[in-house]
Amino acid sequence: MSLDVECVDDAGRFAALETEWNMLLAAAGETTSVFLTWEWLHGWWKHFGQDLELSILLVRERGELIAIAPFMRRERSIAGVAFDGLEFLGSGTVGSDYLDVIVQRDRRVPAVTALADWVDRVSVRLDLAQLRHGEATAAALGPALVERGWRGVEILTDVCPFISLGGQSWSSYLATLGATHRSNFRRRLRALTTKFHVTFECATTVEERELAFTQLVSLHRDRWRERGGSDGLGTPALVAFHDEMTELALTQGWLRLFVLALDGEPAASLYGLRHGDVFSFYQSGFDPRFAKLGVGLVTMGLAIQRAIEEGAREYDFLHGDERYKFLWARESRQLSRLEAYPPRARARLVAGARTAVRAAKRAARRVVRRRGIAKPRRVRQEHLG
Repeated sequence: MSLDVECVDDAGRFAALETEWNMLLAAAGETTSVFLTWEWLHGWWKHFGQDLELSILLVRERGELIAIAPFMRRERSIAGVAFDGLEFLGSGTVGSDYLDVIVQRDRRVPAVTALADWVDRVSVRLDLAQLRHGEATAAALGPALVERGWRGVEILTDVCPFISLGGQSWSSYLATLGATHRSNFRRRLRALTTKFHVTFECATTVEERELAFTQLVSLHRDRWRERGGSDGLGTPALVAFHDEMTELALTQGWLRLFVLALDGEPAASLYGLRHGDVFSFYQSGFDPRFAKLGVGLVTMGLAIQRAIEEGAREYDFLHGDERYKFLWARESRQLSRLEAYPPRARARLVAGARTAVRAAKRAARRVVRRRGIAKPRRVRQEHLG
């Protein structure tokens, strides 16, 4: 059975896909993510899609939508060479994780074949970041394109620490923590409740969301001001995107926006999204005046407790190997990036330039390591062909 592949390059048609998009996502299996929802990716395009070109691929079988490749086209320059390529919507700005092709779970093989044929015909670089390594459907495009004469490489990039909450109570989860960390959390919480009237509230109404979001932005900026700022909520576009996204998430029942208040004064905030049975911790902030009281630590613990109480299967810290995440989490999953280049002289030049840039960065890290300045993150490449 032949499949039809259609390229959506018009913002109006993207907007009209909302219902069909999310129905397919719901049928795609356990590896779906809030970062693949129409709400997240359409919002990203609305706020960050200037100077980019939509290239969303729809795969249909007898008119039924069986796969979506949420692509865009972007021109980049590597080592002075400018080139065009296909990337995921949501890449880069805002830090979307687990980007992927959305596909009916039983139609993966024919959908990947149809997409590989289309990409091969267009013959532009493929650069797909933030893949769930070993599970992403999009990763199968690499070997499929190599069979068509392309050059491909999959690179391990980052990790996402997470907590498996299935079958856990709050007490049983606390028992899994290191003794020092468990004791520190309890001591900090006890000290706060002794000294202050403590509230920990999740926004559930339109008015509560508006106030809690304003408090989040303020607390996040306060937290990072002395450290040179943060790219999490550091620009008007980022604030506008998350303002809109939290409003949509509230409507969908996904929003988990908490504020910890001491005697009625906001001291810390945590922004999470509950999609399916996964609670994703996205952003946080706290008032530096209360830093020594451990308000950030207490807020994280109380958010995990809420996730357990509402029956979440997993609490995901998303990408980044910051030490504090591993005080709470014992597991992590790997992210990767797929790069594939068509069999043309110019594409080979681009691939070689990019490889040279990565080699230079690795050499610089080795020099840094020998001088004892920093410990580099390990990056592994798997050449596909």
